[in-house]
Amino acid sequence: MTMQRSLSPRAWAELALLAAIWGGIFLAVRLALAETGVATVVAHRVTWGALILWGAVAAMRLPVPRDPRLWGAFLIMGLLNNALPYALIAWGQLHIESGLTSILNAATAIFGVVVAAVLFRDERLTPRRALGVALGFGGVVLAIGPENLVQLDLRSLAQLAVLGGAFCYALAGAWGRIALAGLAPQVAAAGMVTGAALVAVPAALWIDGPPRFDLSLTGWGAIAYAAGPGTALAYLLYFRVLAMAGSGNLLLTTLLIPPVAIALGALVLGEALAPRALIGFGVLAAGLLILDGRLLRRRPLPN
Repeated sequence: MTMQRSLSPRAWAELALLAAIWGGIFLAVRLALAETGVATVVAHRVTWGALILWGAVAAMRLPVPRDPRLWGAFLIMGLLNNALPYALIAWGQLHIESGLTSILNAATAIFGVVVAAVLFRDERLTPRRALGVALGFGGVVLAIGPENLVQLDLRSLAQLAVLGGAFCYALAGAWGRIALAGLAPQVAAAGMVTGAALVAVPAALWIDGPPRFDLSLTGWGAIAYAAGPGTALAYLLYFRVLAMAGSGNLLLTTLLIPPVAIALGALVLGEALAPRALIGFGVLAAGLLILDGRLLRRRPLPN
């Protein structure tokens, strides 16, 4: 069985910081949506985020790719990992709580295991992973509520939209492995967010019209957070933690994000989640921990 790399205090601190940043994105997006449209929020997030990331690439003196085929791969990656999931999840937030959105978004890791098992021979669905996936999906169904899966009101559609965004993230992970292998991660991040901007900006102009500049300080602050810390800084920090702690430990971020988002939603937006949603997250978290391997380290299933 693959052992997880032990975490230093600094790695724990940066892991917690990353979870706090991404946990806060749900609140930021909801605040921005109160003043402007979904497509415009996405366009702001990826456009300013791309500019910041290219600034980081320039500061690190990393080479800028020139191969047109690679830029085509960036465009697809940006669509799958940014433009489409950001839009689906933001639209979902118009109709469900930000805390519930973060819980459903945590299904990304579950979808990622399934997609990888289908596409890659070295990512087979072992008994341990199958158990984790089954528990994870059970937690998602419980959080949504089985009765909401058979009706098509706005709330149930919003929850399915968020899950659609999580599935896009899983597809993006597979595409990145196929098309972006060997690139400096900072360059890959800047390229894909640029690809997202090339899609999101025309879409925002078509759907929402010209951007408004009369937003409140709260609205601009929410957009600035989403683009800066929530996108550019988060990607740079993600790759630092990846190098420091390993990919297995990064799964812990998925578990830490929803509690942050739930707490912020309750404190700032006055949200109150149904007990069923919290129990569902508990079941989903157990599935993620089984995928991670920590729960079964003493009595492992085959992996």
